[in-house]
Amino acid sequence: MLKTHDCGKLGIEHVGQEVTLAGWVNRRRDHGGLIFIDLRDRSGIAQVVTNPEKAPEAHTTADQARNEYVLQVKGLVRARPGDMVNPELATGEIEVVAQELAILNPAKTPPFYIYNDKPVDESLRMKYRYLDLRRQRMQRNVILRHRVIKHMRDFLDAQGFVEVETPILFKSTPEGARDYLVPSRVHPGEFYALPQSPQQLKQLLMVAGYERYFQIARCFRDEDQRGDRQPEFTQLDLEMSFVEREDIIALVEALMTGIIEAYAEAKLLAKPFPRLSYQEAMNRYGADKPDIRFGMEIVDVSDVVAECGFGIFSKTVADGGAVKGIRVPGCGAYGRGQLDALTNMVQEAGAKGLAWIAWNADGEMRSPFLKFLAEEETQAVIARMEGAPGDLLIFVADKPHAANTVLGALRLEFRDRLELADPNVLACC
Repeated sequence: MLKTHDCGKLGIEHVGQEVTLAGWVNRRRDHGGLIFIDLRDRSGIAQVVTNPEKAPEAHTTADQARNEYVLQVKGLVRARPGDMVNPELATGEIEVVAQELAILNPAKTPPFYIYNDKPVDESLRMKYRYLDLRRQRMQRNVILRHRVIKHMRDFLDAQGFVEVETPILFKSTPEGARDYLVPSRVHPGEFYALPQSPQQLKQLLMVAGYERYFQIARCFRDEDQRGDRQPEFTQLDLEMSFVEREDIIALVEALMTGIIEAYAEAKLLAKPFPRLSYQEAMNRYGADKPDIRFGMEIVDVSDVVAECGFGIFSKTVADGGAVKGIRVPGCGAYGRGQLDALTNMVQEAGAKGLAWIAWNADGEMRSPFLKFLAEEETQAVIARMEGAPGDLLIFVADKPHAANTVLGALRLEFRDRLELADPNVLACC
């Protein structure tokens, strides 16, 4: 081995030991008499210092080194002086005093900084992918992926699952997208298809009596790329026999809970996960993948305004539609320009329009439709919405699904504007 220790694993317990490190120059700083090098390997960074009086050859070599040079360093670990400790670095309490230093490989100046995670143009990252993969963020992602997959394998193995690799070259089994085809040399004019998922193959395993199968499966779908789609991807694929729906839900929930608690920086809001039917999720949150980290749930006021004097509301309810709304706290002072912008937003989302009550903190109410409502109807609407001075009450009259969807989008818009959701919380359901 060209090294005895990993850079990022050195600590105060290694003080006084002679070590050999190998890695990349993350940064080099020349302080006149001394040269400091942050040496990086996969485990992290260790500071190396060269002194021309104690190790002149090592110092001369360090003077030649530049960012991304690959070095081998032999030296003595010592504690940093108290005022030189770097609390932001895992190895910030120590440094390695170089006795010998060798350049294993020189490097050209990289096209972007490796040692920080500042944004880099995507095309440049792809052109120099080998450099991009050296960056701390990318290494964290790759290592995290490895650990999550290992966690899956260990968890499912303990649950009695058998991992089976299924063929990549298979017959075409259409599953919603076009297949990628591979021509067969042995059978001219015939083609294999790359699997969109191992659907038939895992069912074959169940019929064969394996009962519990899983695979970290490669899947291929010839479709246009979107934010959550790409032509080739990996999924956890599993199949179980002799089970009911609750067994599947319990297994997957336990797996996900374990992964989140072991590897996510964010905290889990609730376990077991809250259960919502599709219709309940749409009625309360306007989405089938709801953000439940904050309130502002959709409220149905159809029965309250069914016979009111505001024709848009009463006619919508009479035609089988619904009048629904959300309460936005602290936005009762919105001006006409802001409210018009919200109206344009919902119209672009497919709604016919927007009705609102802006309730100033001083108690004044502004609204384009309250004049058509009797006092008791107004009070009933406010009570149903749990409104209070300072609130903005927003309403959409449309078919129930359309009203839910539009208000769900508005709900997320105000979540971001008002920073209502804690980014350090994961809320699964």
